[in-house]
This record gives sequence, structure tokens and C-alpha cells, in this order.
Amino acid sequence: MEFLDVICYPGNIVAAVIESAPVDPCNPSPCGHNALCRPVGDSPSCSCLPSFIGSPPNCRPECVSNTECPSNLACINQKCRDPCPGSCGADAQCRVVSHAPNCQCIPGYTGDPFTQCYVQPGKVLYELLSKFFLMPSSLHSSLYVLVHTIQEHLSPCDPSPCGANAVCREQNGAGSCTCVQDYFGNPYEGCRPECVVNSDCSQSRACVRNKCQDPCPGTCGQNAECRVVSHLPQCSCLPGYSGDPFRHCAYIPPQRKRKVSNKIFPFPLKKFQHLIYTFLF
Repeated sequence: MEFLDVICYPGNIVAAVIESAPVDPCNPSPCGHNALCRPVGDSPSCSCLPSFIGSPPNCRPECVSNTECPSNLACINQKCRDPCPGSCGADAQCRVVSHAPNCQCIPGYTGDPFTQCYVQPGKVLYELLSKFFLMPSSLHSSLYVLVHTIQEHLSPCDPSPCGANAVCREQNGAGSCTCVQDYFGNPYEGCRPECVVNSDCSQSRACVRNKCQDPCPGTCGQNAECRVVSHLPQCSCLPGYSGDPFRHCAYIPPQRKRKVSNKIFPFPLKKFQHLIYTFLF
């Protein structure tokens, strides 16, 4: 872009053409956090980043805490998702209670529902007794011996005296309950995870899969930095860079210096050059 600058002196008129560098309407961005700015002519065009909702400058993720999701979903990576997949062990079933996965062994099974459940000895005994009268009498004595052996080895953890998210282990002939890994609380009443909502964590951490973690890793793009504000990762381009901080920030070359030209005027400007620079700079 060029514009005319005219300097008047007694008896003389000095004119200069000043060249200015093009202006980027997106630097600095007027779009706010979590939004992308694209220049359209000389004006900025703002839109929310993918996976964010709302309208600039108030773009926000689908959720920040579990309370923003239905009770059967949890806020995972800023999206309302089912927390059950991958939470429970073999032969266990999962149900969501207040945004948290609750694992229990299926009927007739016992064990650690977060690792593996196995058939209860009592169930085996019941199935044997149910077939007792269908067996030949010659096998009854053998069945009695088998039943007596099973009864001697019945576990004090069947049925389990433990609460939710706790596992029972036999200790000195009695059932001893402990919380499963990464859970806390009274195992005889029920154990809870480290966190259920973001507010259970410090301001610099977010509740991800029931654990307080740094939400920044893997969030921002190249040449961008991340800081956590109220449990939420905020990405911004490094100084001297511009673009989508969630994808890629590009280097901004320094603006060109203004040039003084006399190309459109017939009279020489050299003898006024020092005056022009003094006036302009």
C-alpha cells in the first residue's frame, strides 16, 4: 500500500510516497480463545475450532467438568463419553453411577471386577446338588465326598462383604476388603476414584478417567504453548508466530521498513532528504 506524504517549507513543496507493509487483520487475533481467525480481504473472519461449540469470542468445549454431562456419561478429554469401556475385567459388568464407572462381577461370579471374576464355589456346589437325584445311587458316596471337600474350601468372600469398587481376600479364615487400585475410601462401604469432577483436582489439573492429570500433553499444535486455566488447557502461539494454536503456528516475518520515493515527482528530493527523515522518523 502506498500513500502520499506532503511536507511544506517556505517557498518549497516536498512530497514523498511512503510504502507501508500489508496489515494482517488476524494479528493480533480478535477472535478470542479456542477460535480460528482467517483474513478475508482486510477484515478478520472468526470461527470456533473443531470440537468446540458456541460462537467467537465465546467458543468453549463440550464439557469441562462431569456436571456438564448426563449422569451416565463422564467428561473425558472435554467430551461427554461413556466411562465404562476398558474399565472392568473379564466376566464383570459395568454401570455408570454419577459419572463414574462401577464394576461388579456378573451373577454367580466373584473376584476383583476390575481385573477378573471367576465362578463362585457355591455355584458349583449348587449345580452338583441339583443333579444329585439324577445320578445313579452307586455314585452318591463319591458325590458326598466331593461336596464335603467343596464345603471345606468355601471362601469367606462368598458372598463378598465388601462395598463397591473393593475386592475381598481371605485372611486367617475371614474376608478382608481393600479398595481396588487407584480408589480410596472405606472398602466395606464403598471406594471412590481419585476424582469424579474437575473440582476434585487442583486448578492446574483436570479429571481424566477419574484421575487428576495435566490436560496439556497432546493438546496444542506445533510452535504453540499450553497453560491450564481452571482445569482447561489454553493454547496460544509462541511470540512471533500466528495461526491455529491447536494445529500449527507459522512464523511471522518482520514487517518491511517504510521507503521514501520520489518516483512520481519531477523535482529532486535529495537535498530535502534529511528534512524528510527528520520529519517522518
